Amino acid sequence: MATTSKTEMLERWFGHGKFRPGQEAVIDVLLGGRNALALFPTGGGKSLCYQLPALLFDGLTLVVSPLIALMKDQVEALQSKEIKAARLDSTLEPSEINRIYDAMEDGSLKLLYVAPERLANEGFLRRLRRTPIELMAVDEAHCISEWGHNFRPDYLKLAALANDLKIPRILALTATATPRVAEQIRERFSITEADHVQTGFSRPNLTFEVHPCSESERDQKLIDRIKEHSPGPSVVYVTLQQTAERVAGTLKQAGLDARAYHAGMRDDHRAEVQEKFMDNEIDIIVATIAFGMGVDKADIRHVYHYNLPKSLENYVQESGRAGRDGETATCEIFACSDDLTVLENFIYGDTPSPTAIKSLVEHVLLQGEDFSVSRYDLSQSRDIRPTVVSTALTYLELDGVIIPKGPFYGGYRIQLLRDLDQVLAGHTPERQAFLKRLLESGEKGRTWYTIDVATSAFEIGEDEERIRRAIRYLAEMGDAITKPSGLRHAYRLAPNGERDIASLTATLVDRFESRESGEVERLHQVIELCETARCLPQQLVSYFGEEVGPCGHCNVCTGRHEGGDLPASRRGSISLEDAEAIRQIHEEAHIALRQPRQLARFLCGLSSPATTRSKLHRHDDFGLLGEVPFLEVLGHVEEL
Repeated sequence: MATTSKTEMLERWFGHGKFRPGQEAVIDVLLGGRNALALFPTGGGKSLCYQLPALLFDGLTLVVSPLIALMKDQVEALQSKEIKAARLDSTLEPSEINRIYDAMEDGSLKLLYVAPERLANEGFLRRLRRTPIELMAVDEAHCISEWGHNFRPDYLKLAALANDLKIPRILALTATATPRVAEQIRERFSITEADHVQTGFSRPNLTFEVHPCSESERDQKLIDRIKEHSPGPSVVYVTLQQTAERVAGTLKQAGLDARAYHAGMRDDHRAEVQEKFMDNEIDIIVATIAFGMGVDKADIRHVYHYNLPKSLENYVQESGRAGRDGETATCEIFACSDDLTVLENFIYGDTPSPTAIKSLVEHVLLQGEDFSVSRYDLSQSRDIRPTVVSTALTYLELDGVIIPKGPFYGGYRIQLLRDLDQVLAGHTPERQAFLKRLLESGEKGRTWYTIDVATSAFEIGEDEERIRRAIRYLAEMGDAITKPSGLRHAYRLAPNGERDIASLTATLVDRFESRESGEVERLHQVIELCETARCLPQQLVSYFGEEVGPCGHCNVCTGRHEGGDLPASRRGSISLEDAEAIRQIHEEAHIALRQPRQLARFLCGLSSPATTRSKLHRHDDFGLLGEVPFLEVLGHVEEL
């Protein structure tokens, strides 16, 4: 460990004369060789808690984050300070990845950012095992909790992985954890209560307001509020991509400088909009939650929620992007209970049917002791979203049913960068013959060879792993460009694991239904916030286990919002005409709609792997009942 003091490092590398609240306490825990939980509000300076210790440690700091945008921004910021940092994600070229691996091996790399999914890659894990790691920083640590608002099953494996890699200290970081979730984080990562550092959720510089309104009033109310406020960078959050486009257009027509931002835009267009907003060339971003995760802009003056947020955790995170410079800022919700149906339907639509879960369990258990699966193929064939497939497989791992053996690619495309004779020169005759046979076993195009690893292994009588090593070697030596395809995950059935399909299916169904009810409950807590005549920051802070007095400046405290039921202009129901349309769709007997939940999703306008593959999202009746509660639609369909 370096002998330079932490305060000297703070000024030298980060340009600060003093620490923010909580930062020094967290750093001292880590320097003492213990695990820590940093629970700071959005913009509270969590990243410095691992970036500074990383410079004091001799080895590598491994940062696990689910946000590519955050990784990219932080790595670029660190590199601008000449700090040796890098990120590994799917956007990098093989040559860039190899340079990072070289820096890991020679010890020059100080911080490496990775997504949790990369830690399932056995090749990457082999490199980590050869690398001295001083600290694992787990960002968005609330993702570890099944009671949290953004559960990610890969997070459940991190504690065991840190133990396997013999990492001496772990830092868990989050801005949104209730007392129950914080307790679960501490338990998973063996963090004592004394080493849980929390600076408080109160943000006195933010003024919170709720404006109950009907759907027809909402556009004009938003325009009026924007024009009433002092100018400054503003974010308007919406639920749907088409809403982002429509509201941005409405604001433009009102003479306001607004642009849409959502995941459906072309990457280059989305990046251009974000860059212009960051550089203050655009005043207002109308965005889905695709915007803001990891985006570090300190001077956002206004955050408007045109649609209701999905949970109080989401609201704190999204509204917390305002006023990160400490100056005053406003956070406002245009609260209309019409939003409830769409948000609830998204939740219900994500839950797989018991039939689909049973089919997945059967597929896993009936392939033999050693097997592999394509999560994409399972998603398509069982009509379960890919993230839900990953969650189900992780549950089976954690319950001791299957043992992961790591991911691998089933195929490659190979383009030789030199003549074949030049590529083969210098290899032994046996190696030359092997490489020739390998390339001949593939399909030769004009410039690319397409190799199916299993087929080639069978044809030339070689081990699949030898074929993969050979292809990787061609790329590493600069002899070829290789593009992997067909990601698969290898597993082995646990020797003493549960094998009863009905029992495992029931357990998984119960877990997914529990997740569903938890998400619905969180959504209704947002409604309660908007309808309760009690100081808004006081309600928010109380939800996260703290108590403060009334803020004095939210629109409840100033008497401009009295609470009461939110306005609702529509709560759709199924008409006789709708019932006839449903009957006709049912009689069309689409394979992708054969299960009641599949048909209900289609009717509510919720896409799934099967409807997308069958192009049913273009059907005239897709989304016919988008304004009707999902459970009502499902009940009607089940009666058919």
